[in-house]
Amino acid sequence: MNISENQAAESQIVGITKAAILNRVIAKSIDFLIIAALLEIIPRAGYFIGLAYLLIGDGLFEGRSLGKRLIGPRVILCETGKACSFKESIIRNFIFAIGYIIFGILRVIPLIGSFFSIIIMVIILSLESLIMLGNEKGMRLGDEIARTQVVEEALTVEVTN
Repeated sequence: MNISENQAAESQIVGITKAAILNRVIAKSIDFLIIAALLEIIPRAGYFIGLAYLLIGDGLFEGRSLGKRLIGPRVILCETGKACSFKESIIRNFIFAIGYIIFGILRVIPLIGSFFSIIIMVIILSLESLIMLGNEKGMRLGDEIARTQVVEEALTVEVTN
C-alpha cells in the first residue's frame, strides 16, 4: 500500500456535495475575466501573470481560486479530502493553459489568428464541459488527471483504528 492509499484508508470524507455546474461556470468565468483584465491592463507581463494565475489559482485560499472563493466551491483531493495544492492546481488546469498559450501565440496574427484562437478555446472549454457533465462526480479531464474534485464543502474526519 503506497502513501496515498494509506492516507485514504485512514480518513473518510464526510459531507461531500458535488459543486453545482452553474457555480463552477460562474467561478471559472470570474477567473477568466481576471485573466483577461490582466492581459489588457498589463499587455506583456499580464499574459504571463494570467498564465501563472490560471495554473496555480485553484491552489490559493485552501483550494479556491478568486472566482471559487467568491462563489463558494472548493477543489479537494479525491483520496484525502484535503484542499488542492499548487501542484494539483497546475496539473488540473494544464489543459486550459495549453489553450491559453495557443491563444497567446495565434492572437498576434491579424484577423485569422484571433478567430482560430477563439475556436481552439471554445473547443477546449466544450470538451471539458462535456466530460464534466458526463461524469457522476462532475469531474472534468483535468480533475481526473490530478485526482481532484470540485465540491461545495468537504470535511475530513480522521478514523482511529
